[in-house]
Amino acid sequence: MDDAVLEKLDNFIRQKGLRRTPQRDAVVRLAFASDEHFTSEELFDRVRKNNVGASRATVYRTISLLVEADLLHEIDLGGDQTTYDPNFNDKPSHNHLVCIDCGKVVEFEDSHLELLNDCMTRRLGFQPVRQSIKIEACCEQLRTKGSCPNLIQARINSKRLPGKKR
Repeated sequence: MDDAVLEKLDNFIRQKGLRRTPQRDAVVRLAFASDEHFTSEELFDRVRKNNVGASRATVYRTISLLVEADLLHEIDLGGDQTTYDPNFNDKPSHNHLVCIDCGKVVEFEDSHLELLNDCMTRRLGFQPVRQSIKIEACCEQLRTKGSCPNLIQARINSKRLPGKKR
């Protein structure tokens, strides 16, 4: 985890009149331990597996603080759960490709998209602040080979997959 994240969070917490706690610090470390997207429940599972001793309420409140501090972003990857992306600090203009078959999420950046968004927003009289594009696609591996290890793993983990919109 980047020290800049902790510094920004410390400043934000102080401005809100809150204090740092070992439980909150542990939740933050786990949220940024990898670049994987997660739901609140998935982060709570990480907390339990690491014997942090933070309650579900602490996890949810910490996520809210991180979102409010603009350190964590809520993204819609389909389904009925909010997903959180810890990667916007390092890559503020990245986008998501979501497989509607297996649920795999691939992040991508493209300078052409940034240029297009910049031109389009300025032409319409706006100043671009950030962009986020989600592309839903069908799994090429499932189509060509008839099976996909990501789909199998998602089912093993009982992960809810985005519904197909065909």
